[in-house]
Order: sequence, then structure tokens, then C-alpha cells
Amino acid sequence: MLESLPMWIAAMTFIAVIVVIMFEWLHITVAALLGALILVFTHIMTLQEAVGYISRSYATLALFFGVMVLVRAFEPTKIFDYLAAQMVLLAKGQGKLLLIGIVAITTPICAVLPNATTVMLLAPLIPPLAQDIGVDFVPLLILMVFVANSAGLLTIVGDPATYIVGDSINITFMEYLQRLSLGGALAVITILVMLPWLFPKIWRTKFEHLEDLPHPKINHPRVLALGGIIVFLVLFLFVVGESFPVPLAPAAVALMGAALALLLAQQSKIDTVHNILRDVDWSTLLFFMSIFVVIGGLEKTGVVNILSVFLSIILGKNIFLGSLVLLFFVGLVSSVVPNIPLVVAMVPLLKQYLVNVNLVGTEVLSPDYAGSFPPEVLPLFYAMMYGATLGGNGTLVGASSNIVAAGIAEQHGGKISFHTFLRYGLPVMFTQLVVSAMYMLVFLV
Repeated sequence: MLESLPMWIAAMTFIAVIVVIMFEWLHITVAALLGALILVFTHIMTLQEAVGYISRSYATLALFFGVMVLVRAFEPTKIFDYLAAQMVLLAKGQGKLLLIGIVAITTPICAVLPNATTVMLLAPLIPPLAQDIGVDFVPLLILMVFVANSAGLLTIVGDPATYIVGDSINITFMEYLQRLSLGGALAVITILVMLPWLFPKIWRTKFEHLEDLPHPKINHPRVLALGGIIVFLVLFLFVVGESFPVPLAPAAVALMGAALALLLAQQSKIDTVHNILRDVDWSTLLFFMSIFVVIGGLEKTGVVNILSVFLSIILGKNIFLGSLVLLFFVGLVSSVVPNIPLVVAMVPLLKQYLVNVNLVGTEVLSPDYAGSFPPEVLPLFYAMMYGATLGGNGTLVGASSNIVAAGIAEQHGGKISFHTFLRYGLPVMFTQLVVSAMYMLVFLV
């Protein structure tokens, strides 16, 4: 009984953290941090072990921090304000073109930046512009979230959940583009096809008085031009850096881009290093650190191992069935459980399952494992990527970008309720999961 007590404490702590996050009883960072500290104070793990579990995910944390700094450094140029205004002007008074414009602008940005970061930048610009032209901004924000979550599948760095899973199987940026990006493109196309049915009122709307809209201008054009070079360099190294004789991981590239952006901001005096670092979303970074510790508690006490045994009993060695089951199971669960902690928990479970059924060796369980996985088992991880990312479109609590958009709506006098999001989200999520299943069956399994 004493041996099982730590297991129960770890499991109940994880469940409690998820429930508190789901019902928004506490801020997600507070909930995760308290959960991590419960494990430390109940001696489930030492503080040194907790830091060790955080260090296992250093690549994810470094990538997020680097991108946050890189984006924030160029905020004074007002480039994103300019892009949002152009999005409305290019609509030429037609609601359907405005909807398509949101998809067109959000998609390429979310392919290279974490989706929550993109929503933080672009979403605040939607309410005032929508109000100026006389439409409800809530559906537009919801559309932006759908596109942001879906476009995150276009590259391995576009969505935190995708990056965590991809990093766990050592897939490179280019390998991801070759194997999985088409599935992300299909997810975005699915939204485009559904636009007339999802937003029929806005689709049929004709706008007037476009000449009265604000026309923001770009500040510091020379700095922006140099910043564009930095961004291009970062994107280039994202694609080819890992193929160099001395490989450059995306996390290292992101940190280099952040350092160059800080240098440029300081030397050009458009902002101070203090201001830029102060505005980094430290809350999100602390949430990730804390949730990694909570998941580490499940791993250390054997909960993950027990769950993997049940998974092996259910699936056996049937990768075809397992991929479809994982796609829809992870998709449904991630619609009510934030997808980042979900994939953090599922990755070690899936690896242990593959070891249990003798499809891979025990060496893959090591956090330092840098080898390749057998091609026949990779569809299971691909299914997890698609399910976790697209499942986030199902409900308001499914992805961090959803919560960000809801907060911005409240700041502008609107509200994205759980029910409102659900009405749009469920048909989008199920349609995208079906399309992804068909894509996997044809190309990946």
C-alpha cells in the first residue's frame, strides 16, 4: 500500500490540475505551479529531480522564449497593425473577402511562430477594426483561433504540441515538411471550405465607409528591414540548420534570433532590452516548467507504465488501428484538456507502449536518445500531432490561443463563452479530424 501511495498522489495531483484548468478556477500557471509543489512537498520527488524534469524539455522552453523575444522586439515598428489594416482594406467591402483575408494573413505567420504568440499579436487588432465596419468581432476572433491552431501543423515549430511530439522522435524541420505539412494545409483548406456555413452572416455582409477606417503606418522602416533579414535568417536555419555538419537545432536558432533582435532594438534605440524582456510571457513559460514536473511525477511513480500496459492490451501491434484510435482519442481529449500537458503525458506513455509490445528497444525511453524510430511506428506519433493540435479547436479550453483570444474579447467589451466557441468548434474539429484520418490512411499508414 505504501508503494502505491506516491502513485495515487501523482495521479490525483495531475487530475486536479487539469480539472482546475478546465473550469478556470485558478490561473493555469498557478494551478500547474501548485501541482508541481505538491509533488515536492509530499516527497514524490526532490527539488533537484523536479528541475531535472524541466531540463528534459529545455528545447521547448528555449524555442518559446526565443520566439517571444524576437516578436516583441519588433513591436514598435507597428508591422502587425499595418498588416491587420491591410487585411480589412483588401476585403473591398465584402465580408467573404474579409474572412478569407484573416485566413490568408494568419496562416503564414502561424506556420513559423507559435500560434498563441501570433494570436497575442493579431487578435487585439480585430475588435476595433470590426467595430469600425459594423460587424461582430467575436466570430472573427474565433476564426483567427481556428486558423492559428490549424496552421500550426504546417511546420514543426508552429504549435507547441507539435514541437514537443516531433522533438521526442527526433524529426527534423525538413522531414516534417516532407511528411506532415500537407496534412496541415488540408486542415486550413477545410476551414476555408466551411467559411460560408460557419459564418453565413459575415460572409454575405457588404461594408460601407471604408474610407473612414484608420490607416496605421509602419514605424522605423530601416530597423524593420534589418529585422526582416534576421527573421529570414532564422527561418532559413529552421529549415536547413539541422543538416549542417554541426547541426543547429530550432531552439538554438530561435535564441540566436532573439539575441540579434535585442541587439538591433538596443542599437537603434526603438526600445530597451529591459522593456522587451519585461513583456515576455513569463507566465506561460512558468506554466510549461510546472506542468513538466507534474507529468514527471506520473512517470517516476509508474503511472505512465501502467497506462502503457492498458494501451498495449487494447492495441496490440496493430499500428493501423492504433493510429486511428490515437488520432480521435487524443483529438477528443485535447478538446477539454489543454493539448500541451496532454502530449507531455502521452509521449512517454506511447514510447513505453512500443517497448512493451517489442516494436522498439528500451533505449528510446532515455531522455538523451537521439536515434531514429522505426518507420512503421511513426504514424502513431503523427496521429498524436494531428489529434492534439486539431482537437484544440473543439472547445474554449482546448488550446492556449483560445484562452488568449477570449481574454482579448473581454478587454474590448465582448465575450467568447464556452457555448459560443463550442457551437463553432465542434463541427470544425470533427471535420478536420476526419480529413486528417483520410490523409493518414492514404499517405502515412
